[in-house]
Amino acid sequence: MGFPKLLIEGKPGRIEELQMNLQKKLNCVNRKLNIAITRIANPYGHPNILAEFIAGQLRNRVSFRKAMKKAIELTEQAGTKGIQIQIAGRIDGKEIARVEWIREGRVPLQTIRAKIDYCSYTVRTIYGVLGIKVWIFVNKE
Repeated sequence: MGFPKLLIEGKPGRIEELQMNLQKKLNCVNRKLNIAITRIANPYGHPNILAEFIAGQLRNRVSFRKAMKKAIELTEQAGTKGIQIQIAGRIDGKEIARVEWIREGRVPLQTIRAKIDYCSYTVRTIYGVLGIKVWIFVNKE
């Protein structure tokens, strides 16, 4: 998990509730299911967590450009080589849908050997559905 404090401190029975829901989904109610929560070292270096952050900002009606710039700022602190964020749909409730993107650093999508993490995320706002795509270039040599 990126932020385990939210799961642990929120309610005392949240982990047990998660365990019961997983047992029901996996049809193993009679077996014991162990859940181990580990903390991710730099959560904003992962595109899924970053996309959820941007989605939360857009749901709260923050300007899309401000949300993208804040996400890039958080990712640069995580120590990545480059990031590209794309938001598509009825941005800020405009009548015509459009695609806006921003890139910081290097994102070599054509290079096969490049280690690029990718996430596609949809978010429902009051204006409609927006699509968020995040590419993070992590150079692990």
